Amino acid sequence: MNQGSGFRQKVMQFMQGRYGVDQLSNFLISAAVILALFGMFVRVPALNIICWILIIIGYVRIFSKNINKRYAENQKFLDKTFGIRNVFAKAKYRMKYGKQSSEPYYIYKCKKCGQRIRIPKGKGKIMVTCPKCKYQFKKYSR
Repeated sequence: MNQGSGFRQKVMQFMQGRYGVDQLSNFLISAAVILALFGMFVRVPALNIICWILIIIGYVRIFSKNINKRYAENQKFLDKTFGIRNVFAKAKYRMKYGKQSSEPYYIYKCKKCGQRIRIPKGKGKIMVTCPKCKYQFKKYSR
């Protein structure tokens, strides 16, 4: 137990002042793993080179001490991929709260703060209170 704790301390000490893992680094390394798996079935030598380049760039970003530059790169990546990430987030939300639920419901947005609120179907006219901003409004739940 003590030995593991010492190793953890050394890793934490090494990573101090370094950028660390972010969404872009995760994407680069994940893409490299997926390409490597794909490369097991399709023998293309350039694919291995691309995998190694992606892994190296990902780890260089993680261990970089130029935090401001890495942060700006990550923000640019997040801005460029917002649309596709939003599509996946909505699909994940629908899978979690969608039609698979035992009690069907509607999802409305609060007119004041935009918070999504689930309203059960078949309740008639109801007063809805936003859990975030406490704004109240009437909705018809057919």
